[in-house]
Amino acid sequence: MNQPIYLIGARGCGKTTTGEALARALAYSFADTDRWLLEQTQMTVAEVVEKEGWPGFRDRESQALQAVTAPATVVATGGGMVLREENREYMRQHGVVIYLSVPVAVLAQRLEAFPEEGQRPTLTGKPMTEEIAEVLAVRDVLYRACAHHVIDAADAPASVVSRIIAALQPAHAS
Repeated sequence: MNQPIYLIGARGCGKTTTGEALARALAYSFADTDRWLLEQTQMTVAEVVEKEGWPGFRDRESQALQAVTAPATVVATGGGMVLREENREYMRQHGVVIYLSVPVAVLAQRLEAFPEEGQRPTLTGKPMTEEIAEVLAVRDVLYRACAHHVIDAADAPASVVSRIIAALQPAHAS
């Protein structure tokens, strides 16, 4: 299996941290769509949104997804990547999609502990836990519909990586 592995999930679920560890474990390359976007535009997500609005950002996010997709690559996607049907279809057709599922309380804890990790403008203007709950309520169904595997990602990255690797093993291997 050499196809790309896409990590999807809410902001703070560990796509980048887990993705880097998974790439090392599988001897794959690692790519992050937000990082690619930052390097290409020389702007933060917040700056792109301010300048081009959310639709402009979503266009760039779709471009980033296609630009970083390559064989033997783990791709950490932006939390809103699944909002566009074309992105969901693209990921499902080109690789294995893994939803890193994390409870709202854990996401809020992580984002409050590392505020710089969530350098995204607020989507709702509400307090963090409330916003996370609201955004996840909308996106969870999209994450699940898009994913080939749903992985509990509330633990340490090493545990999450082990779960992903186990999920990637062909069923008849056990």
